[in-house]
Amino acid sequence: MRFFNTEGPVRPEDHYLLPPLQRWDLDEVLTLIEQKKYFLLHAPRQTGKTSCLLALVEHLNREGRYRAVYANLETAQAAREDVALAMADIVQTIADEAQRQTGASGLDALAREVLALNAPTRALRAFLNQWCERSPQPVALLLDEVDALVGDTLVSLLRQLRAGYPQRPQAFPSTLVLCGVRDLRDYRIHASSESEPITGGSAFNIKAKSLRLGDFSSDEVMALLDEHTKETGQVFTAEARDRIWTLTLGQPWLVNALAYESCFDIPEGRDRTRPIDIALIDRAKENLIQRRVTHLDQLADKLREPRVRRIIEPMLAGTALGEIPVDERDYLIDLGLLRRTGGSGLEVANPIYREVLPRTLAGGPQDSLPQISPSWLTPTGDLDPEALLDAFLAFWRRHGEAMLGSAPYHEIAPHLVLMAFLQRVVNGEGALEREYAIGRGRMDLCLRYRAVTLGIEIKVWRPSASDPLPDGLVQLDAYLAGLGVDRGWLVIFDRRPGLAPLAERLRVDETTSPSGRRVCVVRA
Repeated sequence: MRFFNTEGPVRPEDHYLLPPLQRWDLDEVLTLIEQKKYFLLHAPRQTGKTSCLLALVEHLNREGRYRAVYANLETAQAAREDVALAMADIVQTIADEAQRQTGASGLDALAREVLALNAPTRALRAFLNQWCERSPQPVALLLDEVDALVGDTLVSLLRQLRAGYPQRPQAFPSTLVLCGVRDLRDYRIHASSESEPITGGSAFNIKAKSLRLGDFSSDEVMALLDEHTKETGQVFTAEARDRIWTLTLGQPWLVNALAYESCFDIPEGRDRTRPIDIALIDRAKENLIQRRVTHLDQLADKLREPRVRRIIEPMLAGTALGEIPVDERDYLIDLGLLRRTGGSGLEVANPIYREVLPRTLAGGPQDSLPQISPSWLTPTGDLDPEALLDAFLAFWRRHGEAMLGSAPYHEIAPHLVLMAFLQRVVNGEGALEREYAIGRGRMDLCLRYRAVTLGIEIKVWRPSASDPLPDGLVQLDAYLAGLGVDRGWLVIFDRRPGLAPLAERLRVDETTSPSGRRVCVVRA
């Protein structure tokens, strides 16, 4: 029985799949190959790049006009800037893959000979030169995980490929595809042999084009889900199908992971007579986040990088980005963390990532929380909003200032501590939804617990700014209207210098929004 794939390239006999060659413009790719072009394929991790390359190799070899070979260079990463060790790995890898995939003989011996007789800085070029001269057809070489290489190793690879380019197709690959997460223009190669970073474009200025593999369209998501239904008879309800699209916006790994979790991991979903409904999809989403699956954990780990923080921190705070270099913005897009909107603004790539980022950052404060008795629950286990407010005020008065130091992003430390507290409140029984974006001037939270929906808006009173209360009431009013509720909290964190201790200035005021909704204004 086939299943949804979340690890490695797709295999038609094992996995539900969309035909990989339909994921990109095959006519464009074949034209580039016909024109003997060297080009790039890039996309975020686990979007299907390797599956597309392997399918292209099979297609070209089946047609018989080219000797197409796929080689993954990731093992050479361990050599770091040891060019001799890295080039030995790369040459031997290409030789082994060429023999296995095309049936060519003697390439392992050629690799040994070339490595013995040539300097590491020309060994790859010499091997490709002699291999292509022996090949009865032009060689199409597809190199994966190129941007896993670093420093002088990556510089040497790119420059050897550039040096051999004029000899194609008789004595060098007719076509070369370099594949990785980032576009070549975004490579900043810090080589120990150079005083300044080398850009990928300068080291490899023969690139004809950069192709980016996109996410699934809505129709493609539905077609993938239909594969499961055709094979097992188990259907996804219309609401579940819509929820998968809404949560993932077509990110391929997320689509497959949600579907696999709901159909194969959750016990109720294994009953093929039971439809996969929206409740199972929501459980699957929460399971993936709580387990910190590798895909999500790798993205979350990027939050430690300064160039990522310079964009994500103001985005969470709702402030403007300021002077952020374009290459740093493009880097986050290439990682798949962000995407450009129709108006060319930046936003988090999909709702699951939008939830994971602040939850990851709030992890430190959440782990630092003291033992808190759930005084906000009624005897029947329902949420009492008034008791929750009292519990938060007591917590903030006693622990707020001390816990701000546990938050990794200083500018949004109060936001993260509040989210950590509320995440403890929902504790698997409810949900905490977050809305934030560049320039919004606020973060909105929606706490759902059984029958209770509580809208919360977070504002920050910054130095030299006016009281954010008037704008906050207007903004919260619109947010509550969208939630369909008539009460909420407006939490104003005062970050101006020279204030009285937190315990002395913490207070709550009752007021109404412009439309008459009840608002608890918390001044912290």
